[in-house]
Amino acid sequence: MKNQDFGAAALPVKKASLGTRIKKEWQRNYCLYIFAIPIFIYFIMFKYVPMFGLVIAFKNFSLGKGVFGSDWVGFKYFMEFFNSVYFTRTLTNTLTLSILSILFNFPFPIIFALLLNEIKAGKLKRFVQTSSYLPHFISMVVICGIITDFCSSDGLITSLIVALGGDKINYLADSRYFRTIFVTSGVWQTFGWSSIIYIAALTGIDEQLYEAAAIDGATRWQRVWHITIPGIANTIIILLIMRLGHVLSVGYEKVILLYTPQTYDVADIISSYNYRLGIIEARYGYSTAVGLFQSIINIIVLVISNGLSRKYSETSLF
Repeated sequence: MKNQDFGAAALPVKKASLGTRIKKEWQRNYCLYIFAIPIFIYFIMFKYVPMFGLVIAFKNFSLGKGVFGSDWVGFKYFMEFFNSVYFTRTLTNTLTLSILSILFNFPFPIIFALLLNEIKAGKLKRFVQTSSYLPHFISMVVICGIITDFCSSDGLITSLIVALGGDKINYLADSRYFRTIFVTSGVWQTFGWSSIIYIAALTGIDEQLYEAAAIDGATRWQRVWHITIPGIANTIIILLIMRLGHVLSVGYEKVILLYTPQTYDVADIISSYNYRLGIIEARYGYSTAVGLFQSIINIIVLVISNGLSRKYSETSLF
């Protein structure tokens, strides 16, 4: 009997070339790629192409000379910003407003989604959910106008405070109350819209887990704590990382519509300062340098928070 080699290695499978794999992928999902073309065009035109303008941060930019004809100044504008009296004030105010917004604006949509998930009456649930979205669709100008009127000396909120024994003042023009008004109005504006993604994540939790926990005698709070929250934990972590990546990107629109010279000491942030530099004073090189510094810090915070999340929770963006 001839010996047979049963342990012979299988012949290696030839790997398809990159071009072949791309062709097969296109044939399989060409409809999706066609729909994605406008998205790619948008990001290329409005996100990547404008990055070429970052070179202005290192030049004494002049509209007459253009980008290539303007003289190089190196890190002059960065050093001017770091040595400016506005650096400490704007950085402190930006971090303060951003951290306060994270502490209050971030958890509130989660709490709202958890509470909404416990409502069993369908019509009531839809009414509450729809009503919570409305502030998101109101113009920022209208929102700030309402806040200004309500917090004025004769406004509705001021009248309520006076009825409860408070002082009759223009609370929005008082630096002691600006941050409170800014953050609380932000919660009202965003909690409903921000809760959508958490509500969507809650629908993905298997209902059998709740049924099994109820059979085992778990209370409603125990089911929320041990099933619901762990079920959306990855979503919470990802959104928190993304929010931390915008720690210095407090929007200037609401700030410039609400602040006054009396509240500059607590309301002036990097974005509003940059707005005055670039739009009002036309210091394009300086404003670009400030914006670049803001973006670099955001990227650093994003990378650090993502790394910590990947290390301790095994959940990360990249």
